[in-house]
Amino acid sequence: MEERPQIQPELTLGDKILELIGYLSLFALWYLIAINYNKLPETIPVHYDAAGKADHFGGKETILALPLLATILFIGMTILNRFPHIFNYSVKITAENAFRQYTNACRLIRYLKFIIVVILAVITFKTIPNSAGTSDGLGKWFFPLTLGFIFIPVIYYVAQGFRKA
Repeated sequence: MEERPQIQPELTLGDKILELIGYLSLFALWYLIAINYNKLPETIPVHYDAAGKADHFGGKETILALPLLATILFIGMTILNRFPHIFNYSVKITAENAFRQYTNACRLIRYLKFIIVVILAVITFKTIPNSAGTSDGLGKWFFPLTLGFIFIPVIYYVAQGFRKA
């Protein structure tokens, strides 16, 4: 592997705001579970099909998997973002383009970790009324919107990586 500059891009105000919103979203997810856990029935939906309908059920403790998964991914991606020189890039990293490429890649990771928390929070938020029978599924738009929120920014940031500075 070639030697790459080991620099850490400075966070812009927008980056700091996105980080803060990510942490607040993660906290809100745990809070949502904490205030609703005892109200859940013993059996809750634990999986939804592509149409947003519940298709598998399990014990109420399984709802803890969502914030736990969100937390593990969030922390892992936060740690990963400290080492942008080890990421895979579509272009050769040089001293001239490293700062821009690292900034772009770190911003993508920052966005993805936020959107993952939001997606898992929406699933949790919708599972609670689904468990009580006051709502039905995630909705038919959940799956396509989730794909859009993930893949459109990925395509954008990859395209930005090819852009010449």
